[in-house]
Amino acid sequence: MALNDRVLGIAALLLAVFLTWFGYGLEAPFAYEPVGPKAFPLMLALVIALCGANLVYKGGNAVEPNPEGANSRIITMFLYVVAYAFLFQWLGFIVSTTLMTVFVGRLFDGSWIKSIMGGVLMGILFFLLFDKGLDVVLPTGILGELI
Repeated sequence: MALNDRVLGIAALLLAVFLTWFGYGLEAPFAYEPVGPKAFPLMLALVIALCGANLVYKGGNAVEPNPEGANSRIITMFLYVVAYAFLFQWLGFIVSTTLMTVFVGRLFDGSWIKSIMGGVLMGILFFLLFDKGLDVVLPTGILGELI
């Protein structure tokens, strides 16, 4: 089977169905928002479904093969995301986000200095924004005593 935009559109529609099925059952034990936790996955499913339907309707363009080395970068990025998910709770938001940013920066040919500076800044600033500013509780991990 030749890959084209329609295949991607069908995959997007299947993902939207999964998100709808998953998101529809989300209920918070207490409600502090009028919308609740199911709004985000349902809105995301709607956007993905509309894009997928557009690809199915207008698609059919042949997909070009990935350039040299792209597949290994895709696999590496996937492994980084999996490692981030597993280390997020244990290391905490700041350390895991810093590491993720540094390795992704290096994956896309960033220098060590710029990747480390960007990683540290992103880890700290996003922690302050979400945890302190927006009151979204994030894990502190190994820095728990310092924060």
